[in-house]
Amino acid sequence: MSGRVPSHLAAEGAKFRVWILVAALALAAAGTISSTVFLALALLGAVKFHRGARAQEREAAAASSLPPVSILKPVHGLEERLKENIESFFRQDYPAYEILFAAHDEHDPALSLIREVAARYPQVPCRIFVTGPPPWPNRPSFSFSVMADAAAHSIFVTSDSDVEVASNYLREVVPPLGNPSTGMVTCVYRGKNAGGFWSGIDAIGMSVEMTAGVVTANLLEGMRFGLGPTIAVRQDALASIGGYQVLAGYLSNDFIIGNLIEKAGYRVVLSRHVVDHVAPPMTFRLMWERHMRWTEGTRYSRPLGHAGTALIYAMPYGILGFLAAAGLGHMAVGAVLLGAAIANRMIESWAIGWGVVRDPVARRRPWLYPLRDLLGVVEWCASYMSGKIMWRGSRYDLVKGGRLVPRENSPESSRAR
Repeated sequence: MSGRVPSHLAAEGAKFRVWILVAALALAAAGTISSTVFLALALLGAVKFHRGARAQEREAAAASSLPPVSILKPVHGLEERLKENIESFFRQDYPAYEILFAAHDEHDPALSLIREVAARYPQVPCRIFVTGPPPWPNRPSFSFSVMADAAAHSIFVTSDSDVEVASNYLREVVPPLGNPSTGMVTCVYRGKNAGGFWSGIDAIGMSVEMTAGVVTANLLEGMRFGLGPTIAVRQDALASIGGYQVLAGYLSNDFIIGNLIEKAGYRVVLSRHVVDHVAPPMTFRLMWERHMRWTEGTRYSRPLGHAGTALIYAMPYGILGFLAAAGLGHMAVGAVLLGAAIANRMIESWAIGWGVVRDPVARRRPWLYPLRDLLGVVEWCASYMSGKIMWRGSRYDLVKGGRLVPRENSPESSRAR
């Protein structure tokens, strides 16, 4: 009995293989087109950002006064560059502001560092709060609520502890809130690599991928969300949505607060100011957990937008196109598709990472962003495989709308019982 495959079966197999390769090539071509369209939109979004920045500069120059501000900043442990981050808020060139800090534990090592820094700037009013174990799944929102209740002023500027700002930060972020129709201001940010390869990949994603998505959203529909590194909000706008407590059960509290304020009839403004978001030294595993928390949060809070993200990646389509074209014997076509994908991501790195947020790494090492693009599509696929996240030592399930449900045996589930 012969072990050879019958000729008609071999022919059918060859036809099937060709059809698979043709379909893969067609998908790669479609993905190349969609990612190119996204690049074009991001470039137009960058133009709108710069026009908005010039308009804000004129409005700030015409403003008769700058209102007093309360900066609300939760802390949790000795994060990388925490001293530099904290000190940058004490160096603001602004007439009247206070800084409020909150930690959950009175023994948090960040508090002694804050006291040390605050002692060097006695002219800046500073208060520290110890909140105790937060009863809300979203811990930073609980800290914001505690600090807001004690704040002396009616404009709140919330900022993460891993953010460093320039001395003109408040002068650029606050003025748009002088318009009664504006309820909230938020900022794009550049990633700041605190050391290591994976930290660098994390940082370039902040500077390019995140910023491209933000300026494109601002171009197409305006700002309907916030970005955690900076959210400045008027007290009346916050009260109109029920205060910080409405964010208690959500993972993506920055998205939710902006979305609710916009729905309440206020305008959300994308500030011209760019802040530094520190990417701490990290292993691949730590980076993966961090990114999956963000990616799954997006999947649950913005399901349609998250699904559409599959259309904006470039490198996966370029590689697929190269392999499919090579299998069909058209190496030149494959090289064009792969080259287009690499060029797409490098142009985005230059135009967005450097052109919008002025990240020098995005200008000098644009080849990092194609690597981040490949990792991004893997994370996107993985986001549909699990609805579970780890956040500051606690495990949660994510449910519709991006709500957090503490899992059994987590500290939060124990407190809930």
